[in-house]
Amino acid sequence: MTVRLSRIQLALFFILLCPVNIIGLWWAVGSPLVMDPNSICRKAKRLAGKQAELCQTQPEIVSEVAKGARLGVRECQYQFRYRRWNCTSHNKYFGKILQQDIRETAFVYAITAAGVTHAVTQACSMGDLLQCGCEATRNRAPPRPPSSSSSSSSSSSSSSSGDGVKWEWGGCGDDVEFGYEKSKQFMDAKRRRGKSDIRTLVDLHNNEAGRLAVKLYMRTECKCHGLSGSCTLRTCWKKMPHFREVGDRLLERFNGASKVMGGNDGKTLIPVGQNIKPPDKQDLIYSDESPDFCLANRKTGSLGTRGRICNSTAMDISGCDLLCCERGYREETMVFEENCLCRFHWCCVVQCKKCLVRKELSLCH
Repeated sequence: MTVRLSRIQLALFFILLCPVNIIGLWWAVGSPLVMDPNSICRKAKRLAGKQAELCQTQPEIVSEVAKGARLGVRECQYQFRYRRWNCTSHNKYFGKILQQDIRETAFVYAITAAGVTHAVTQACSMGDLLQCGCEATRNRAPPRPPSSSSSSSSSSSSSSSGDGVKWEWGGCGDDVEFGYEKSKQFMDAKRRRGKSDIRTLVDLHNNEAGRLAVKLYMRTECKCHGLSGSCTLRTCWKKMPHFREVGDRLLERFNGASKVMGGNDGKTLIPVGQNIKPPDKQDLIYSDESPDFCLANRKTGSLGTRGRICNSTAMDISGCDLLCCERGYREETMVFEENCLCRFHWCCVVQCKKCLVRKELSLCH
């Protein structure tokens, strides 16, 4: 099956992988792109209406979208650091992964959509975007005290807990709805007009799962006010989960991802296998089995695991047996240069020396 990714989506996926000091790059079809969001938009000719609108009227948001995509892939590389496929930053191979409808692609799409949601929302809270700011709390029900077991249905802006402490919304809550909508607007532009195909449905589902991993797990933070350190009033606001929490949550969904196939109507996805519950909106889904990633394969985008560092004493996925695909491993002494003998000088500089450190490493055959 031929998969057609939009040029802007491919641009984002490859731009986020480049070091900051690299001005340009060549992506899969050989078109030069630079990291400036305006140039990204100019180079991407086949944009959907909403994407084109963002590029033309809100380039500063496109800049945050690129930051969010970078954030997503960095998290992908952290979460997959001990796996056979480690979210490699090799452009050509990464592009091959994106062209398959496998578990790994599901995670990349979800974590990227989550990263865009997180980055745009954060920019709003930091005052970096004129289009948004702090969350509006005028019509929100009052915050629930930690000791309360039921939420209030009041429409007022404050309430009191059983210990007499008054609660009210204040501070600068994260406007996750704005970040959610911009992520949806940019990431969900359909690549094919007309009849939906299974790949489009799968990608849209995984994008939404990523956004919900941010939106549905907002936490309440509060600050006490009062004379002499008393807490007669608490001001509360909503904050996004830390992005590491988002990555951890999506990795759990990756481990339990559901295989699906397209329904006869072309608009639904059906779980493959008997007695399997339909995936909910937070689950990750895929339609093709993953390669084993043991050996290098240009067709599948696998770099193989030869030369990867493994843990010879571990029994989990970082262990040499699993990571090296039972090919064995070798022990090598590697020399690294690290900061050492660091001293703090008033005020305010830390000076370190460079020391050579020898480490014994296990490397896959």
